[in-house]
Amino acid sequence: EGANMQLKIRQYLILALALITAALHFGAALDKRIFPEAPDPLFLLNGLGYLGLLLAYFLPLALLRTRRPLIRRVFIAYTVVTIAAWVIIYVGLFVIRDGHPFFSVDAIYGIPAKLVELILVYILRRDKS
Repeated sequence: EGANMQLKIRQYLILALALITAALHFGAALDKRIFPEAPDPLFLLNGLGYLGLLLAYFLPLALLRTRRPLIRRVFIAYTVVTIAAWVIIYVGLFVIRDGHPFFSVDAIYGIPAKLVELILVYILRRDKS
């Protein structure tokens, strides 16, 4: 039954976008220019969170399928919290308070990730299947 699950274009986009933002978070966590001492655990956990939500959203298990609307809402909330945290921490503290340039090494990961996450939220909101 689960093997016959047909993915729609919207779901392929969700898969691709979540993988991209997870990869960007892993990349930032491991970038020695940003975190010279050791990989950043919050970025690693954020990337793992996206992977976990992807599995929960797409694994063809009956238990998960019956809770898919809840998983979709959690996925959206997780992404919105990630965006809000970036705005508060990066823009608010790092750029505005501390005076660092907006387009720094951190922005190589942050700006593309936030654009991808905004699109992800938009598509997740429309994925009612």
